[in-house]
Amino acid sequence: MQGLHGISDPGEEIVKAAIENKIEIVPVPGACALINSLIVSGISTKEFSFYGFLPLNKKNRKETFSKIVKETKTVILYEAPHKLQKTLEDILQIIGDVSVCVVRELTKIHEEKIYGKVSEVRKQCQEPKGEFVIILDLNANEDKEKIDFEQMTLQEHYTFYQKLGLDKKEIIKQIAKDRNVPKNEIYQQFLK
Repeated sequence: MQGLHGISDPGEEIVKAAIENKIEIVPVPGACALINSLIVSGISTKEFSFYGFLPLNKKNRKETFSKIVKETKTVILYEAPHKLQKTLEDILQIIGDVSVCVVRELTKIHEEKIYGKVSEVRKQCQEPKGEFVIILDLNANEDKEKIDFEQMTLQEHYTFYQKLGLDKKEIIKQIAKDRNVPKNEIYQQFLK
């Protein structure tokens, strides 16, 4: 079931199958890394977006980051230990040195919570072990001027996504989506 990430283990696909087969589903209170990590993060619980594990495919990963960078609420990610440093580096480069809480092995003997800016937390996670939850405080983005793509020139809009690492085809697709126009119309603009 690669690529399927439910909030609970074993995941939403098994729950859907059980429902389809008229098997009763009974939730049992217990550890939920997503919610419990959010609670201990000290970051706003008012509104949040859960992205689960970031895609492995580079193109899909870049597209996901292009969505995350626009968020104006708490963002929660799951991450494996061998990918934690790369993900924190991507966050630092793409989103900035925002406040973060990284929670490891929640409710287990080696539970750990690391608070600070992304640059500080990266230094404390040099040899990560266990499964991680990353909580990003993007609530301050509400105070920043909202990105108004309509006020940008096409070149400025293109440069915005280029800095995120998207390739030309992905950039044109995203610009068309942001401006609510057909891809071909944006493509034609860049041919001039």
